[in-house]
Amino acid sequence: MPVDLELADGIARATLNDPPLNILTRDLLAELRGTLAELSGDPTLRVLVVGAAGRHFSAGASVEEHLPDQVGEMIPEFMEAILAVDSFPLPVIVAVHGRCLGGALELALAGDLVLAAEGALLGVPEIQLGVLPPAACVQLPALASPGVAAELVYTGTPIDAHSACAAGLVLRVVAEESLREETMRLARSIAARSAAALRVAKKALRAGRGGLDARMADVAHIYLHELMATADATEGLTSFMEKRPPAWRHA
Repeated sequence: MPVDLELADGIARATLNDPPLNILTRDLLAELRGTLAELSGDPTLRVLVVGAAGRHFSAGASVEEHLPDQVGEMIPEFMEAILAVDSFPLPVIVAVHGRCLGGALELALAGDLVLAAEGALLGVPEIQLGVLPPAACVQLPALASPGVAAELVYTGTPIDAHSACAAGLVLRVVAEESLREETMRLARSIAARSAAALRVAKKALRAGRGGLDARMADVAHIYLHELMATADATEGLTSFMEKRPPAWRHA
């Protein structure tokens, strides 16, 4: 199963389990959405932890599934998964380690609290393939300064965990060997609270941000109807698949 689930003492732990890179394929994201839907109605649950098996949290979404024959279905499904994490009715902790790139960073930023291991690399490298990170174009300006958001999107260069923490993308950085322990300590501190109060607090925090669904839909439309109409989007994705430098047409 690409998503493992453990549930005990009011804490659910969903683990991406398709190492080494835990690629966020449409199948994995469908299972994650199903897992979240199942958990959302559990009256005993107080907190959800999202983590990953192997050396890396995730290298992001499948490049192959971004190609024109699948992207029309993939982007809406991907955005649904991001919104499913964001709108989960209880606090969501995300524990990242190793690579957390592209769609993986978008998934992590949909959580309420992100812990990162020393040595983690976080970024949205999509621009290097002639495309863009749709959810991050909404998330990053809300979380980081405009310059940091722009640099991450325009250069595609990842940053280390400490830089991500300074930018406001990560709550705290912990030793890699302590990531699970520190994550569960935070989860237990939340799980000691009232489930009813946590659900209302999560609703209030989301209301304070407002309009995320509509902004995600706007960016998805730009991605599908403007970005994918360019020759360079297909060229960048194809060149990556063919392991060659892209020949940009700038059109």
